[in-house]
Amino acid sequence: MNRRKFLRAGAIGAVSLHAFPYHLFASETKKYATDKIFLGPRKIELSRLAMGTGTHGGNKHYNQTKLGMQGLADLFRAAYDQGVTFWDSADQYGSHPNLKEALKSVPREKVTIMTKSNSTTAEGMKADIERYRQEIGTDYIDILLMHKMEDADWNVKMRPVMDVIDEAQAKKIVRSKGTSCHTLQAIKTASTEPWVEIDLARINPAQVAMDADPQTVISVLKTLKKNGKGVIGMKILGQGQLRNKADECLQFAMSLDCVDCVTIGSESRAEMEDLLRKIPAASTRG
Repeated sequence: MNRRKFLRAGAIGAVSLHAFPYHLFASETKKYATDKIFLGPRKIELSRLAMGTGTHGGNKHYNQTKLGMQGLADLFRAAYDQGVTFWDSADQYGSHPNLKEALKSVPREKVTIMTKSNSTTAEGMKADIERYRQEIGTDYIDILLMHKMEDADWNVKMRPVMDVIDEAQAKKIVRSKGTSCHTLQAIKTASTEPWVEIDLARINPAQVAMDADPQTVISVLKTLKKNGKGVIGMKILGQGQLRNKADECLQFAMSLDCVDCVTIGSESRAEMEDLLRKIPAASTRG
């Protein structure tokens, strides 16, 4: 059975990582963490791999921010020095000040910064955008997402918030916009909502911290792509639970033509450099 037939059969939902079908998930083209991607309709330039900052935690204290102000800033700079130009943050993660520290020695225009807001009101979003720019030390935000959409009708409930982001985009304060979704219903809405330019979606082969089985999620991601939206994969290593199966998870992610790039939160320079080595190796392994 080839990969396409395997996916069509829905067998992906039953994949065992202890006997992962490598030959079914080999990409035809070698991919690198530092490949330049032009994401979504705005063609936002970034690296295939993002340096994530929200693997596990809460209340602005995540594994990455626990490295301390200088520790995480140094990790951002180390990633940049090796070609990872996509930095992923969120108000919830508490990583904005670390970005600001890293930008003291990295040119702002050389990196793409994504952040997210949990605000549910127009006033809250206006305040967030201004506060984020101060916290990060930037005039503009490359990608701003409404964080953790769960309701099927979020595009109705959040319309005043969406209008605020539209205004910021018109003023070039925000370059591109979208959602991070945490239910199948929410991501289905994102796949057809014209307002969405970029979606951050949970995907891995073991259905860890995901919204549905992989085959179901992939079908929605394909709709996102068909409708011209950029797709960023998250939970690639299952919120850290699949670190011991990184090769399998990376090969799976790199094989998906409906995922443009991925965000993974390294917790050390060694782990980040290991990902840089593993991604090209995993992308074509037979």
